[in-house]
Amino acid sequence: MTSAPTPPTPSGPTAGRPPVVDLATWQAARDQLLAREKAHTREGDVIAAARRRLPMVELDPTVEVVGADGPVPFLSLFRGHDELVVYKHMWHDGAPHAGQCEGCTWAAWHLRDTSYLEARGVAFAVVTTGVWDEVAPFVEFMGYRQPWYSVRGVAFPVGQHMGSLTCYLRDGDRAFLTYATTGRGNEVVNPQLGVLDMTPYGRREAWQDVPEGWPQGREPGWFWRTDSGGNATWGPTSRPAVQWTLPGATPVEEGAPAHHH
Repeated sequence: MTSAPTPPTPSGPTAGRPPVVDLATWQAARDQLLAREKAHTREGDVIAAARRRLPMVELDPTVEVVGADGPVPFLSLFRGHDELVVYKHMWHDGAPHAGQCEGCTWAAWHLRDTSYLEARGVAFAVVTTGVWDEVAPFVEFMGYRQPWYSVRGVAFPVGQHMGSLTCYLRDGDRAFLTYATTGRGNEVVNPQLGVLDMTPYGRREAWQDVPEGWPQGREPGWFWRTDSGGNATWGPTSRPAVQWTLPGATPVEEGAPAHHH
């Protein structure tokens, strides 16, 4: 008769891997982290409550933006709803599709279907400073279904800053700015980042706190652009990663003006 195997003792990270322990030890560590995760969630609820209590700024709802139907007043972006969320997409005049902002492509792609916003009475639109004649072919190439508008020459705070998510409230024929965020505030649109945060190696970005000897990260956003072989690169033959999934996305030629940074 053989005796039961002895549970493994914790071992240090080897070849860039977490230590190996028995299931009970893992569960105890997991439960400790869960308590912190729950506290983080509750703090997020408190912050959201404070966000709902921010004051607001009235803006001119008659200012015109240009969309598929020509010039329309900003108020029409609400499409009869009381609330509106707008993403402001950066634009590089004269650049090919592959040369448009990869970060903004990343955000707009994850907001292609906003049915659940609409179900809560919240309209969504993308605005950009590009002229409509350039923007329209890009929207068609990307297969975007959400409304897009050119805000060339339109003054702040319509659309806020490049790469920002902005919230507005309508009261009859009046419109108000209520909230705006950018940078890492935009991460809420991409649940895949949250999934990556659950994995041992995380996002593989240079800013992350990882044990010594683990895979070293690159600068944030390295995965936004790839070449035709799927290799992450900022080079002249790359395009926003998602574009390679689209019909008609041909390899970018060496030396082509694929990226404006």
